[in-house]
Order: sequence, then C-alpha cells, then structure tokens
Amino acid sequence: MKTYLPNVDEVQRNWFIVDAENKILGRLAVEIANTLRGRQKATYTPHIDTGDFVIVINAEKVALTGNKNTAKTYQDYSGFMGGLRVRTADVIRERTPTRLIRDAVKGMMPRNRLSRQQLRKLKVYAGDVHPHEAQKPTVMTLQQS
Repeated sequence: MKTYLPNVDEVQRNWFIVDAENKILGRLAVEIANTLRGRQKATYTPHIDTGDFVIVINAEKVALTGNKNTAKTYQDYSGFMGGLRVRTADVIRERTPTRLIRDAVKGMMPRNRLSRQQLRKLKVYAGDVHPHEAQKPTVMTLQQS
C-alpha cells in the first residue's frame, strides 16, 4: 500500500469567512492558522500548501482578555539608531486594526517559506464589508468560544 501525497494542482481550496466581533484574539488566531495550513483536511501534509482562504471581518472589534489592551506592546524598528517604536494594543487598534489579527495568526504559523505563502491567503478587514463576495465564502464554525 502506498502513502497518498496530494498534488499541488489537485488541492481544492475553499473560502471561509469569520466574524471577529467579540471573539478572543488568541483562540481565533489558532483556528485561522489551522485553516490556512489545512490541518482540518484528511489530505493534510506539512510540506504542501493544502489550506483554505480565510476572510476576517470586524477586526477592530476583536476582544483582548485581561489588561492586554494597555499592557501588550507591539514593536516596530526603522533600522536607524533610536528608531524603535513601542505601541500598545489600544494604539494599534486605532491606527491599523487589522494588524492585531494578522500578527497573532503569523505568530501561530511556522517560520518558513511555506507559511509565508499560506499567510497570503488570509484577508483581514476592519469593517464588515469585503470584496470577496464572488468567491461565495462559507461561515467558518469555531471550535472554541
């Protein structure tokens, strides 16, 4: 009996949509990362991109537990001396609300070329309007609340 390995051309990709309103950021990021990698499929192979597309709407309304709104920091470095900027999650949510979800999902992915390719299938939008209606996305059911 031979081991089945999916071919890149025969992988069927679905489109899922997730409403991030009042969802806990970490738990949501785990589910999204597993869907991007294709871990829920029977044909999952770690070295082949078998994942699906994920659309996240209402990214500005995602919930952070505890005092993470003021305690969690995000760092940006310009490359110059003194160019380190440290901002809290409150400030990031005001400026670029999609970054909270994008960084959380990126942190749950492996650090390699394949994960960078899989992260391109993540579409995050601050409001509830998205330009992917033609793909007919289905609502993704989350395992945890």
